[in-house]
Amino acid sequence: MMMRFLTPFAALALGAGAASADYSLTILHTNDFHARFEPISKYDSGCSAEDNQAGKCFGGSARLVTAVAEARARSNNSILVDGGDQFQGTLFYTYYKGKVAAEMMNKLGYDAMTVGNHEFDDGPEVLRGFMDAVRFPVLMSNADFSGEEMLATKLLKSTVIERGGEKLGLIGLTPQDTDELASPGPNVQFTDPVPAVQGEVDRLTAEGVNKIIVLSHSGYRVDQRVAAGTTGVDVIVGGHSNTYLSNVSDRAAGPYPTMVNGVAIVSAYAYGKFLGELNVTFDDAGTLIEASGEPLIMDAGVTEDEPTVGRIAELAQPLDEIRQKVVAAAAAPIEGDRGVCRVQECAMGNLVADAMLARVADQGVTVAIANSGGLRASIDVGDVTMGEVLTVLPFQNTLSTFEISGQGLIDALENGVSQVEEVAGRFPQVSGMTFAWNPAAPVGARISEVMVASEDGYVPIDPAASYLAVTNNYVRNGGDGYKMFSGEDKNAYDYGPDLADVTAEYLAGQSPYQPYTDGRITRK
Repeated sequence: MMMRFLTPFAALALGAGAASADYSLTILHTNDFHARFEPISKYDSGCSAEDNQAGKCFGGSARLVTAVAEARARSNNSILVDGGDQFQGTLFYTYYKGKVAAEMMNKLGYDAMTVGNHEFDDGPEVLRGFMDAVRFPVLMSNADFSGEEMLATKLLKSTVIERGGEKLGLIGLTPQDTDELASPGPNVQFTDPVPAVQGEVDRLTAEGVNKIIVLSHSGYRVDQRVAAGTTGVDVIVGGHSNTYLSNVSDRAAGPYPTMVNGVAIVSAYAYGKFLGELNVTFDDAGTLIEASGEPLIMDAGVTEDEPTVGRIAELAQPLDEIRQKVVAAAAAPIEGDRGVCRVQECAMGNLVADAMLARVADQGVTVAIANSGGLRASIDVGDVTMGEVLTVLPFQNTLSTFEISGQGLIDALENGVSQVEEVAGRFPQVSGMTFAWNPAAPVGARISEVMVASEDGYVPIDPAASYLAVTNNYVRNGGDGYKMFSGEDKNAYDYGPDLADVTAEYLAGQSPYQPYTDGRITRK
């Protein structure tokens, strides 16, 4: 029985005890890896070789190689799957695009993954190159991609694999708003995940497959909705919301697994800091009767696989000169954690918004808005390297200046706070303005006060007035729901300097930079 494995877990018995006809399976899983092939710090950013030697680092592909091998040895049947967003996050992706992800996932022996929104960051062509390079199926059920030639003959809605003589049906999901989050192009139309999953479940069931696992890059809340709204799903392996589920940590968002409508939902945070290990048992009819496990921390207690360490170091050589350059110093840690920046004012948001505004203030620009989804890490106290700045701002976004009415800015802020319950990346960090909002108010009516900087201090925004604003080119062109910024009527210039370079230069001019918050975003 699966109860013998050696890691901490809380068992959830769903029915009768195991019998000879029962089938046990270990589901090993990762999600939101974001090109963290090297070990990371507690801030999810780069970690020096010295700190790694001192046992202060987490994750990295070399630890995952060891951990996956050990987990497989504990199990009679196992699969390794990914919940999406292997792409984007470090210079490894900027330089190699999906090639290193493909190499490492092949080495680890993944059985399948779902498409995350960041797999579309460079359009269908780069995703297709990745799919051609990997030795496992890539899945996405909730989209019509038949009109996109790069995907139509390669991407699958679902697949069937065999393990231990049993058939397992795997179904993929990606965010329904991926067209707002990335660059899938005009030929991919995304749909509601619930009917998409049910349609694949029905098709697989008709083929005699009675064990169904959904790989869902949709977020914890959507995963619960899919579990409640479908029949026939047994397990959902989550992603997108970077949710940490656990039975032993008081920082967890819920139990591992979270049970909804008889479906076991699991998620293992992000960045390779954990390897999810869910042990399930099915009866002879394919009914899930037991589910237990715990994400395994990839800390210094997990030995790094030396050949993988060497290969990552080889791949890192072209990147090192860029990454190791010290650009400034931080007087204290700069908070960029998504759990903070996507719901309230944060120090990293202030830094980036201030840097954007400072760069173009001499052009008459008075307001800056940054999407928190563009902030991908914190920065520790002490020397700040360009590699750290690029880990925070990896997307190669450029500064965009544009003209918009006061009402347009108010509408933008309403969009920014409209999905705070999902901890969505559209939450606005600002400079040159302040705003108050009420999370209990209806979506579209949450902003209660907006003030803008003027020669006379901060004054109420004039909905009829015109303002010059700055953001990044992704947001200016409608990303993260900011459609009010897009269009040819905004007197826009989208081709300014790279946001990472702007931030690095601002830090250098302020070094040692003192991070701060000043109440520019309040709840009322």
